[in-house]
Amino acid sequence: MSVLLDVQNLGVSFDTPSGLVRAVSDVSFQISAGSTVAIVGESGSGKSVTAQAILGLLPRPASINSGEILFNDVESHGAEGAPIDIAKLDPRSEAFRQIRGNRISMIFQEPMTSLSPLHTIGDQISEALLLHRDADVAEAKALSIDMLEKVGFPDPVRAFDTYPFELSGGLRQRAMISMALVCRPALLIADEPSTALDVTIQAQILKLIKDMQQDLGMAVLMITHDLGVVANMADEVVVAYHGEIMERGSTKDIFSKPKHPYLKALLKAVPHFDMKDGERLVPLREIKHEAGTLLREYVGAKPKHGKAPILSVRNISKSFENRSHKGLFTSSAAIKPTLVVDDVSFDIKRGECLGLVGESGCGKTTLSKIIMRSINPDNGEVVFSDNGEDTDLLHLGDQAMIPIRQKIQYIFQDPFSSLNPRMTVHDLLSEPLAIHGIGDATYRREFVQELMNLVGLDPRWLNRYPHSFSGGQRQRVGIARSLALKPDLVLCDEPVSALDVSVQAQILNLLKDLQKDLGLTYLFISHNLAVVDYIADRIAVMCAGQIVEVAPREELFRNPMHPYTRALVAAVPYPDPNHPLDFAALKEEQASSPAHWPEPFGPLDDTTTPLLNCGKGHLIRAHKKPSSAGGPA
Repeated sequence: MSVLLDVQNLGVSFDTPSGLVRAVSDVSFQISAGSTVAIVGESGSGKSVTAQAILGLLPRPASINSGEILFNDVESHGAEGAPIDIAKLDPRSEAFRQIRGNRISMIFQEPMTSLSPLHTIGDQISEALLLHRDADVAEAKALSIDMLEKVGFPDPVRAFDTYPFELSGGLRQRAMISMALVCRPALLIADEPSTALDVTIQAQILKLIKDMQQDLGMAVLMITHDLGVVANMADEVVVAYHGEIMERGSTKDIFSKPKHPYLKALLKAVPHFDMKDGERLVPLREIKHEAGTLLREYVGAKPKHGKAPILSVRNISKSFENRSHKGLFTSSAAIKPTLVVDDVSFDIKRGECLGLVGESGCGKTTLSKIIMRSINPDNGEVVFSDNGEDTDLLHLGDQAMIPIRQKIQYIFQDPFSSLNPRMTVHDLLSEPLAIHGIGDATYRREFVQELMNLVGLDPRWLNRYPHSFSGGQRQRVGIARSLALKPDLVLCDEPVSALDVSVQAQILNLLKDLQKDLGLTYLFISHNLAVVDYIADRIAVMCAGQIVEVAPREELFRNPMHPYTRALVAAVPYPDPNHPLDFAALKEEQASSPAHWPEPFGPLDDTTTPLLNCGKGHLIRAHKKPSSAGGPA
């Protein structure tokens, strides 16, 4: 295959008030026509800066100070022309604009911030055609609708006139792919195209990129930190660290015979289903933490384990009215509420970690907010056991909930948006103590320092603000804040979904250690099954507002019974080229639709599907025990 893009000795620097910062140094790699090359590495390794240099989208303080980016595209320079050195072109020139978005396109990491909220999806896709192709408005619309159909929109004509906020995360990513591919580029740059997506939606997007690559014959440069995605998508891999190339080679060689210590460390930090009992993830940088005197006094007086559940959720249901259906002359009887949580029941034993998995929109976060009493359900019970005294939280008033809130705390998905940017870390950690009137200023100062040591942060950083910390360090501040009131139960809502694999390993190990040292109980919410497999004792699978399967961790992954659970497990990309995803078996949108579930799992019109006990703590939502459970089907 001919070389389409040849990056030679690329160097990119940022001119900052404190001096010149080299973000990319002496980077070289090639992309052949029709092939897929993946650049992997942690945040700050220079992956996205390299992609921005190729597309001429570097921010103003940045500049290319060395190297070449040779683009050998016949359509850009003619059959007899020499390759174009993109590094020498003015990013604002007409020559670069003819390449950018036309012959080289990009899928950005977060479609909601990359798509204009003021323009319809159709307008944004057809804009590329009007700029780069000799097409009128009618022809651009027809080609855009055709591309929307190719990328799997169920109603492409209707989708043409929708706005980004009306689409789910998966459909927004498909719209972004449509915009990138509508001009049929020679090279597609995919910058973390599936990081924020559910595992099933991620598999669909990866399959879509593969299918479109084959149809259009284009090359793909994939930027990611997910080694499972790399193993399933890439022909060649480039490993980056601090702006330099550590190792590169074929995907098979990279995974089977890694040579560089950094690459070996990355592979050890990835959670997978084959881990042995007691095996720990090995992060690149281990967190050293310790509990101080004040925390040890508290832990010694608290029971760590028990057979009785610390939390019992019974028959919780919650509906929301759809605002788009409301109108001036619309009666309330005509508005049909959307059932988000549908008769959910489960227990969490003291000292255990219950994993709650499912796709976005299945009701996981709504359920956690109901437990925290930030949302009131339509019906049901949430019984919390505090020193043997059972209390239904839904019957408590606001004042009566205040002491209970000390016992139940929350770790948010995005630490940056959940931490006040105008407060120092000291103020953030001491605020819960001040609100609940715990201790004097001296006690709080000492306790806050202990919290910093507990999560492996230097107490000397207490006067810093959240923006001066990395993503993993901010998440540790969020964990310390949730532990400030010495809770018994911690609700963890996707606490590692936005982190690099190495930082993710740090946080997961820290959470496991804190659970053991402090006697904590977790409800761990995630869509990453490998992460839940590593940290949870039992796992509950949620789909369409219902719990469809509950089982001990090892039992669930050894013998998944429900078709939705099987689809989730099948969609997890393994960091192993010898264990590829079965893209042909992926049925888009059908796994999460109860109407497509076979008997005995499919819904009956005259009865509610019950949760059946199949033995060994394995519960399955079905009308009768499935044959795979060892009984008659």
